[in-house]
Amino acid sequence: MTVTSGVTILPDLGTEILIPVCAVIGIAFALIQWVLVSKVKLSPDNSAPTAKNGFSESLIEEEEGINDHSVVHKCADIQNAISEGATSFLFTEYQYVGVFMVAFAILIFVFLGSVESFSTKSRACTYDSSRMCKPALATAVFSTISFLLGAVTSVVSGFLGMKIATYANARTTLEARKGVGKAFITAFRSGAVMGFLLAANGLLVLYIAINLFKLYYGDDWEGLFEAITGYGLGGSSMALFGRVGGGIYTKAADVGADLVGKVERNIPEDDPRNPAVIADNVGDNVGDIAGMGSDLFGSYAESSCAALVVASISSFGVNHEFTAMLYPLHVSSVGILVCLLTTLFATDFFEVKAVKEIEPALKKQLIISTALMTVGIAVITWIALPSSFTIFNFGVQKAVKSWQLFLCVGVGLWAGLIIGFVTEYYTSNAYSPVQDVADSCRTGAATNVIFGLALGYKSVIIPIFAIAISIFVSFSFAAMYGIAVAALGMLSTIATGLAIDAYGPISDNAGGIAEMAGMSHRIRERTDALDAAGNTTAAIGKGFAIGSAALVSLALFGAFVSRAGISTVDVLTPKVFIGLLVGAMLPYWFSAMTMKSVGKAALKMVEEVRRQFNTIPGLMEGTAKPDYATCVKISTDASIKEMIPPGALVMLTPLIVGIFFGVETLSGVLAGSLVSGVQIAISASNTGGAWDNAKKYIEAGASEHARTLGPKGSDPHKAAVIGDTVGDPLKDTSGPSLNILIKLMAVESLVFAPFFAAHGGLLFKIF
Repeated sequence: MTVTSGVTILPDLGTEILIPVCAVIGIAFALIQWVLVSKVKLSPDNSAPTAKNGFSESLIEEEEGINDHSVVHKCADIQNAISEGATSFLFTEYQYVGVFMVAFAILIFVFLGSVESFSTKSRACTYDSSRMCKPALATAVFSTISFLLGAVTSVVSGFLGMKIATYANARTTLEARKGVGKAFITAFRSGAVMGFLLAANGLLVLYIAINLFKLYYGDDWEGLFEAITGYGLGGSSMALFGRVGGGIYTKAADVGADLVGKVERNIPEDDPRNPAVIADNVGDNVGDIAGMGSDLFGSYAESSCAALVVASISSFGVNHEFTAMLYPLHVSSVGILVCLLTTLFATDFFEVKAVKEIEPALKKQLIISTALMTVGIAVITWIALPSSFTIFNFGVQKAVKSWQLFLCVGVGLWAGLIIGFVTEYYTSNAYSPVQDVADSCRTGAATNVIFGLALGYKSVIIPIFAIAISIFVSFSFAAMYGIAVAALGMLSTIATGLAIDAYGPISDNAGGIAEMAGMSHRIRERTDALDAAGNTTAAIGKGFAIGSAALVSLALFGAFVSRAGISTVDVLTPKVFIGLLVGAMLPYWFSAMTMKSVGKAALKMVEEVRRQFNTIPGLMEGTAKPDYATCVKISTDASIKEMIPPGALVMLTPLIVGIFFGVETLSGVLAGSLVSGVQIAISASNTGGAWDNAKKYIEAGASEHARTLGPKGSDPHKAAVIGDTVGDPLKDTSGPSLNILIKLMAVESLVFAPFFAAHGGLLFKIF
């Protein structure tokens, strides 16, 4: 097998410096942002602030109650309660997940070790039988290690994100007294801390793992990068439990608080008299922040792994070109630098002064990062890749030029931006789709639900075309490797994406704290404006996560098919077709489980909140305090108990199908779940986001149209609240967890592929 390719401009030493340095810069930048956020004090400050010209500023601030010490104390107390709730939930969750992690690690070792019945002798390589590779037992050991590495990194990413968010929420509230711009910067900076820590940690751990594994594997790169796939599996399996557990937690509390508080008792959102209010705010952190963090980290880890696996059997791997081999990591390194520049645009170069500048500022982040990243990719492709090389394509080597690979990454990057903007169009209350949904509330909740569902289904069209075009372009140019790097392109601006995403829950919490601390109406208006923008950006973030999940899982599917030694997947064979049908059904089964879990947990929560309103004297009058702890406990217990069955469904399906029905049926299941999962995920999250913002549109009453529909408490408003409540589990539990289902089944099949290829398909062997 002769594979030719040129040399790269960037020497191997350059690679060994560039990647870790970029990662360290990312971590350092995150810490600097954190220091800036921590300058907002949460203890009352007695000295009056002095203005630039030496005069005291306290007169201007007095009207906003800036020196009102009781408010500051209240904010600090509420923040502590939220932080403690979130920490205790995550610790409980991680205890259960830890047990699973160890059990699954043992499973990986036993299954992969048994491929060659635990022999320690070298074997012929899978793709080039003239060369000798390390034994299957080594793959088993190292896959297990990288699985644990990925799992721990994922858990740490989620936990750090949650810590930062709960640290920043009250600080954002206090800054809102000085104006909307200050509050925006605080919330955005805290989001950036999480984004950069996660992107840099994911890159650094992966880079270190590759270098340590290389000490053992030496020249056997095929085995080395096969073992690295465990990293993606670890990242995503933790993300699944974080997303599902956190999603059930946050929505049980949210639905319970809304139904009794807003609809039955007519008290505002986040009113301190509502017993579920602390649980609701804790939920924003464990679901949207910890879950989202682990989820995007998983996507990132998997797309890197998929690209590396395919590259290791292409000319990069065969000729041992270290710089070209690590091209996926180069793209991510440049991404960190680009996002760093982009972040400065929001915090330092341009200042947000008015409410209407918030959403444009966040949208500019996406555009600037994408434009700069396009240049960044061009540069890194030019210096880190040879001008021509070959890529493994189902048994043959395909000649590829470096500019074609640049287009693959670029098409993924821009497809991500398109998906983001389409999502924004369908979920932001500045555009007609959401305004139509709000308008339909005139005639009650039923029409609201009908319009909302139609909007969600319709919002799938353009994103699917964007994903389809990027798949076609990247596959035509560079086969499965092209798709893997297109997914990486979409995730290359992950630090900015996560910053925008984490900003949402932080401002949501800030609004809750303002309401609970009894701050003035003006401050609540400011935090509401931040929160409404955050809702849309959260929907954009989910769009990115789903789009990248589709590309990632297709790339993993390609790697699995190569790895399992299937030359073609033929839909007309009954084995494959039954797999397709069952695979397409799985997202529905999974959604049913998660929706029902939210419903059951919300039922308990509603009963508890009602009980407290009915039995605690003086609760409605505000003279008695509600029992927040019981509600937090209900949410925690429900989510821990309910996250196990959906998790088991996703983790066990590939194993059962692979062992009993073999790799061909499994390839059908993967394709089916990918095709149906993407559609449901996009429509579910957009429907939920649109209902939420239709309610916000009526509440804000910013336009003439909105004022005819409400004030709060009018019939159209109540109909909007019901729509919002129905949409909650769609947009925050089922929708976002589905993209993990798609990726996780694919990466798990890839890790266990050698075992399935050797010992799978028991049922067909018997008959």
